[in-house]
Amino acid sequence: MNRISFALDLGKEERVIRGDLFLPEDTGRPAPTVLVCHGFKGFKDWGFFPELGRKLAEAGLAAITFNFSMNGVGKDLEHFTELDKFSRNTFSREQEDLARLVQALRQGEIPQATRCDLTRLGIMGHSRGGGNSLLYALDHPEEVKAAVVWNSIHRVDFFQPELLVELRNKGITHVINARTGQRLPIRREVLDDIEANRDRFDLLGRLPQLTQPLLLVQGGQDLPGLYEGAVRMAEAAPQATLHVIQEANHTMGAVHPFAGMTPALEEAIRVTTEFFTQQWGKQE
Repeated sequence: MNRISFALDLGKEERVIRGDLFLPEDTGRPAPTVLVCHGFKGFKDWGFFPELGRKLAEAGLAAITFNFSMNGVGKDLEHFTELDKFSRNTFSREQEDLARLVQALRQGEIPQATRCDLTRLGIMGHSRGGGNSLLYALDHPEEVKAAVVWNSIHRVDFFQPELLVELRNKGITHVINARTGQRLPIRREVLDDIEANRDRFDLLGRLPQLTQPLLLVQGGQDLPGLYEGAVRMAEAAPQATLHVIQEANHTMGAVHPFAGMTPALEEAIRVTTEFFTQQWGKQE
C-alpha cells in the first residue's frame, strides 16, 4: 500500500483541496477508485479515515481521502484554523470540490493518477459527506458507478431548528466542536445556498432517480433521526441495500485521535469493501 499526499488549488477564494491517495499493490492495470467524503466538522485525518483509506487499498481499491476546500482545517491538517472558510462552506462549494477532484484525476494533476481507473469510480461519505456523495452520484450518473454512505444525512438542512432561526435572524450562528470546545461560526450564506438549490439538494425527492447501486451502512445507536432517514433513503433508491450495525454510534465507535479498530468499524469497512469489489466484478 502506497500513500501519496497532494494539494489542488481551485484558483478562487484561496480554496485548496488537500488529500491523500491510497494505492493498492500494482497489478499492472489501473485500480477501481473510491472518493471518500468526510462530514460536518470532519477532516481527512480524523479518526478512522486514514485507516479506512488503508483498508480500501488493501482490498485492491485506490482510495482518495481529502479535505473539502472550505472545511476550516488548514495546512496543519489537524485543527480548525480557517474559521471564515468554515462559516461559508456550502454544499455547492463541496460539489465543486468533488468535480475538481475528478478533473484532476483525469488530467493527471495528482501523482500516480494513472493508477486510478475512472471507468470504475465509486464514492462514499460519512454523515454530511454521505449527503454530498449522493448529490454527486445523482448529478453524475455516467461518472459515478456505485455509492456507499455511512450514517448519512437525508436532508441538507440538518441543523437544529433554533440554529436555523438564529441564522435567519442574525445572519450568523455557531456550533460547538464537542471534541475541542471550539465555537465554529456558520453564516447566512450556507442557508441561502440550501434555499436556492431546494430541488437539486432534495435527497429524498431525487433518490428514486438514482441509477447506481447504493449501500447504506447505518448505526443502530446513531444520532436521533438518522436511522429513520436511512430507512427512508433505502426505500426511495431503486438499487439500495440497507446494512444496520445495531451497536454502532455515529462514528462506528471510533474516536479522534484514533484509538484503534472497533467491531462496528471493522464491520462497516468489511461490508463497504465487499460492496465495491462486487460492483466492479459485475462490470468486468
